[in-house]
Amino acid sequence: MCRNIQTLYNFDPPAREEDVHAAALQYVRKISGFTKPSQANAEAFDRAVHAVADASKRLLDELVTSAPPRDREAQVARARARWTERQPA
Repeated sequence: MCRNIQTLYNFDPPAREEDVHAAALQYVRKISGFTKPSQANAEAFDRAVHAVADASKRLLDELVTSAPPRDREAQVARARARWTERQPA
């Protein structure tokens, strides 16, 4: 699992298009092994990013939950606290 791909569902405010695109880009980079594809592969790479972003956006739009939306800033603060705890003294 890519550690850089963040959960985008059930947040207030909702995930932006940029967030969905960034997650799609990270996913395609991970499975392709390319950080930046060659010119020969650039078109296929960009199509894959677009397709993954579209599928992700459609998924986020169709999911339902009864749980209250999470606060994005609180999640970031918790992640920073966990990171601080893991750092050697």
